[in-house]
Amino acid sequence: MKPELTIQLMDTHAGGDVSRIVTGGIDALPGDTVRAQMEYLRDDADGLRQLLLEEPYGIPEMSVDLLVPPTDPQAAAGYIIMEVMGYPIYSGSNTICTATAVLEAGIVPKQEGHQRFMLESPAGLVQIEATVHNGVVEAVTCEGLPSYIHTHNATIDVPSWGRVTYSVAYSGGFYALVDATSLGFDLTLDEERRLGGAAKAIVEAIQAERGFSHYTLGDVGPLPFLHFMGPVRHVAEGYYRSRSATYVHPGVICRSTTGTGTSARLALMSYEGKIKPGDKLETVSLRETGFIGELTSMAKEGEYQVVNNNITGKAYVLARSEIVVNCDDPLVDCGSLHHVLSDSHD
Repeated sequence: MKPELTIQLMDTHAGGDVSRIVTGGIDALPGDTVRAQMEYLRDDADGLRQLLLEEPYGIPEMSVDLLVPPTDPQAAAGYIIMEVMGYPIYSGSNTICTATAVLEAGIVPKQEGHQRFMLESPAGLVQIEATVHNGVVEAVTCEGLPSYIHTHNATIDVPSWGRVTYSVAYSGGFYALVDATSLGFDLTLDEERRLGGAAKAIVEAIQAERGFSHYTLGDVGPLPFLHFMGPVRHVAEGYYRSRSATYVHPGVICRSTTGTGTSARLALMSYEGKIKPGDKLETVSLRETGFIGELTSMAKEGEYQVVNNNITGKAYVLARSEIVVNCDDPLVDCGSLHHVLSDSHD
């Protein structure tokens, strides 16, 4: 490897959740699907994720989305999601940011009004609908993964918090869903640190007690996420709003409510008979940002009621940049980067 290499980036955010889009500087990855390429990075070339999420180049609170050529001809681009906890197969906020970056980079030419295209995620093809006004991407709607309730109203003893009632949804990852009011939270910004501590304690207690298995994917690892639910307000016919906060990794409450967290809420409301196809739920974060989830249809998969849904949000471009990776820098570990950054880069 050359001692100095470059990677092209577009930094974006949706709902406050920063997604760093890698637009160039990475070699072609082995694998006949985007999922296989993700698994290659995870198993053999994790240095790229670590490089872009750790000092001196990044921070753990952000996400990274690597643009790759699609392996399905129906898709305009592929993308691989990288977070401090690993490689989720899907994320609503990352998809909204990636779709916006694909439009801003000209990979998909912008068209005034509504336009549709597909992206290829590690979870498969994702239908995108973008709204463009005066050349600005005003909104992106993406498909959420089919979501369902695995466990309803279980209880667990949590140190310092007592007996906690929770449900578990799958919406691209397993989520513990907890009523915020029952723990004394109003879901305001000043509670952020305490929310992170409470979520960590609850998640660790659940992980120690039990695991969860997806009805087709099988074991997808220990439960990683928790979504705090505020009271639901009926704003208009078929439209609901709720304050929300999503715990995404130790000590961190996501700045956005997250797309998968919103999908998990739709699954729970459907399970409890509080929402029907065509209804929408707007989740509002500690920073007053939000996503809108729409329950589009329901289906029965074995013993589970599965909710199909869409997530709508807006992404903003923060920066377009090129970072220099200097392998002589003592703060930079290039040991596992030779798999994806080669001497061919000038």
